[in-house]
Parts: sequence; structure tokens; C-alpha cells
Amino acid sequence: MNIRCARPEDLMNMQHCNLLCLPENYQMKYYFYHGLSWPQLSYVAEDEKGQIVGYVLAKMEEDSEDNPHGHITSLAVKRSHRRLGLAQKLMDQAAAAMVECFQAKYVSLHVRKSNRAALNLYTNTLKFVISEIEPKYYADGEDAYAMKRDLVPKKSDGKEGECDPKTEEKDKASAANVISERL
Repeated sequence: MNIRCARPEDLMNMQHCNLLCLPENYQMKYYFYHGLSWPQLSYVAEDEKGQIVGYVLAKMEEDSEDNPHGHITSLAVKRSHRRLGLAQKLMDQAAAAMVECFQAKYVSLHVRKSNRAALNLYTNTLKFVISEIEPKYYADGEDAYAMKRDLVPKKSDGKEGECDPKTEEKDKASAANVISERL
């Protein structure tokens, strides 16, 4: 398995993984928005054949400059590749990039109240805490737990996940090309 930063050409396969795994689905423009705005925050898990088997779609919340924080928009791992630690690795990479590139203080996410597997992952493995219940958050009317996890700044060791402005600009240009090809 390989965990790497998502590239613009991965976005359609990320959406496909989302459609296979989750009831909440997004239009392709939403993936492009994330890819163009925060290219260093989303990651994919690839199998030995280079096929995407999981992803995390992440962003920075723009409501507070003095308390920067990230948000996990979507996390999915195909059933065939679950229980291998991929979700944790994807989340750890996104969180590390939030701290390194944006000095994020915490990360948030929403999860369905009925999604026991995800709740177990978030609370027991990833150490998120429930901050509130958001009534009727999902399109079908189900409530969501709003969850948070504090992030501790880590020293950069120059390894995977490091914020590279040159790569970021290249990825934005590549994403813009992919968008224009799709239109």
C-alpha cells in the first residue's frame, strides 16, 4: 500500500471510491474546489497496482484567522481494503499537512450518529471527541456528531506530507488543466 498526496488526475477515482463507500456524495466540482484550494491536504491510498482504494478529502476552515483549523470533508476506504490501518494513515497525513502548511490548531469532522464503525475509529483510534450534535445534518434528516481533535505541531523532518510551494503551484496548474479538459 502507498499513501500519497492526491493529484488532480486522482479526483475522478476519489469520487468513484466515495460513490462505492458512502451515502453522502459530492459533485465533481466539489472535489476540484478542494484540489485547487488545498492541494496539499487530500491523500489517497493506492494498492500494489496503483488503483485508489481509499482517500481523505480535507480543507481548511476559513472562518477564523486567529484559530486556524482543518476539516475532514470525506474519508472512505473500499471494503476490500478495510482493517489495514489505511483510514488512520490517511487521516494522520492530512492532519500533519494541516499543521505544517497552515498551522492548524485542531481538525473537525461530522459523522452520522448511526455510523458505529466510523465512531469507533474516530473516538478510539484517532482520539476525536464529540463537541456537539447537529440535528438533521444529513440530507436524509439523520443527526450528526460534530467531532474535534486537537493538533500538536510537529517538527518537519523533510519527509512525506511536507508543504512544498513549488509542488503546490504545479498541482494547482495541473488541476486547472484537468478542469478545462472536462468542460
